[in-house]
Amino acid sequence: MEKQTITIYDVAREANVSMATVSRVVNGNPNVKPATRKKVLEVIDRLDYRPNAVARGLASKKTTTVGVIIPDVSNMFFASLARGIDDVATMYKYNIILANSDGNDQKEVNVLNNLLAKQVDGVIFMGHHITDEIRGEFSRSKTPVVLAGSIDPDEQVGSVNIDYTSATKDAVTKLAKNGNKKIAFVSGALIDPINGQSRLKGYKEALKENNLTYSEGLIFESGYNFKDGLSLVDRLHNSGATAVYVTDDELAIGILDGLLDRGVKVPEEFEIITSNNSLLTEVARPRLTSITQPLYDLGAVSMRLLTKMMNKEEVEEKTIILPYGIEEKGSTK
Repeated sequence: MEKQTITIYDVAREANVSMATVSRVVNGNPNVKPATRKKVLEVIDRLDYRPNAVARGLASKKTTTVGVIIPDVSNMFFASLARGIDDVATMYKYNIILANSDGNDQKEVNVLNNLLAKQVDGVIFMGHHITDEIRGEFSRSKTPVVLAGSIDPDEQVGSVNIDYTSATKDAVTKLAKNGNKKIAFVSGALIDPINGQSRLKGYKEALKENNLTYSEGLIFESGYNFKDGLSLVDRLHNSGATAVYVTDDELAIGILDGLLDRGVKVPEEFEIITSNNSLLTEVARPRLTSITQPLYDLGAVSMRLLTKMMNKEEVEEKTIILPYGIEEKGSTK
């Protein structure tokens, strides 16, 4: 037998009060007598009444729901950001709808439109790059959008990141100071601004300042998972490189394991620096030296920025840059 939906009308009738009184109790309005509040809460508990968020949203023009688009929910970088987003959302009494886009341009558009159809109050977008099509959807929707760990080169959309150019420059400079003459650069697609503009720029600046020659043969585009790293190892090793800067931790572990499988000693014969300092860098052996990003904070600050935009509070700076560092572990000398 299908469970009957209990409505605010049922609660009001059972408690012998008006629907407005039930609404005030549900929404925590203090203008209700304690005895009346107690009676209404007892009825709500007995009938197992659940306020209809959709109906409340129609009345207030707000759904108190935020859509979060994530390229790969299993990737620890994005999972850590999502945790920060969720904690701040809970603090501000927003619900999260998490949608996986698989980093696919067309699926990102479809996922965004599905979230907008659900009348979300705002969107946090985590993607590797902002296509013209999805930028157009952002503009048309008039729904506030914040990018978390993603870059908008035009700075039209709010975003929270670290300075990827400086971070990459520092990492590659460390490898150069350790005596490496051929340092490889392994990243996701270079069409993504975070890789092809910010990180690659930092890599080139570090080479130039350390009198090292830039070579296309040391630039490798890849997917972001463990198997992608494994499949790169032969090409990487044959390039003559003795060190590598990698833009993703799971990818870096694939490279590390592939090198160790071929008898290459890390860090004695080959050094690795990765980018996200996720838990994966700790469980690898040797542990991976990494740029440190405040992953949880990237998510938390993104959500806080979005709450300001959704509530039309004044936002002084839509592009927020958080601090980073480099944590030396076992994959560098």
